[in-house]
Amino acid sequence: MKTKAQYKVKNCNAYDAALKQRGSITLWVNEEVIEQWRNQQKTGRKGASNYYSDTAMPAATRSGNATMGTIQSVFHLPGRQAEGFLESLFMLMGIELAVPDHSTLSRRLTKLSVKLPVIPKEKAVHVVVDSTGVKVYGEGEWKVRTHGVAKRRTWRKLHLGVDEGSGEILAAVVTTNDLADCEVLPDLLEQIEHPIEQVSGDGGYDTKGCYDTISQRGARAAIPPRSNAKMQQPHPHSQPHPRDENLPRVNQVGRKQWKQESGYHRRSLSETAIFRLKTINGGKLRRRFFDNQAVELFLQCAALNRMIQLGKPDSYKVKN
Repeated sequence: MKTKAQYKVKNCNAYDAALKQRGSITLWVNEEVIEQWRNQQKTGRKGASNYYSDTAMPAATRSGNATMGTIQSVFHLPGRQAEGFLESLFMLMGIELAVPDHSTLSRRLTKLSVKLPVIPKEKAVHVVVDSTGVKVYGEGEWKVRTHGVAKRRTWRKLHLGVDEGSGEILAAVVTTNDLADCEVLPDLLEQIEHPIEQVSGDGGYDTKGCYDTISQRGARAAIPPRSNAKMQQPHPHSQPHPRDENLPRVNQVGRKQWKQESGYHRRSLSETAIFRLKTINGGKLRRRFFDNQAVELFLQCAALNRMIQLGKPDSYKVKN
């Protein structure tokens, strides 16, 4: 019987320190956040300016509202508990700062701009894409098991573009559950400023539009063709479509061998990122309105990137 491969971590001490740092409150509330907590800019329009700033810092958006929203997700706190948590923290630190109440946070989330913190890359990146459903505020689990699912039950879809090398989330798009993955790919790639070497996705991205979008970025597409896929047979003097370059190779060496040659199996790292995101943040949304739900997910993605940048395990395969 084939045994499962085993791996050992080489940088145990550094990785252990990084894991502990993820739970440190100083990572989420530091001096830079405190300095830019209040809004110092005047809008010039009638009425008072917002007290709490939405200043976007180079690493990420970490204003008072963004910090509070991030702490809610990371530490699994409801709105009022997050408010009390920050108030007690500032009191212990001897800092005279007002904390946004939960209603102010809900109003300001819609207009909050979140920039994903990403370490600049020297080389072109291999982007792996996928999507997942996220639970929204609604029916409880007991009610569903007892009385079934109501017609109005729904969820949100989070589409991610992940760097295969670093594991960072390079792009994120939130949609309703009626949008297909292939429709969102152009928006994902548009958010990525780095040069792209390859884009790997499952069969849901096997459309002409997805291949065209990837080709426009000068990247190679590793998308498995459908079982009934056929050559498009373009004009003899025209260039073959990128999809037609994969299909003959699949027919020649088989789907399994093609996946190994093309590096398609690295696509599973997008599923790993989704697993980490749901495990750390609970896999459900607290907000009731779509715009606030989208910002909540963007804050979770930004927090996950900051955790990854603290340190990752450096593992190697153990020979049996």
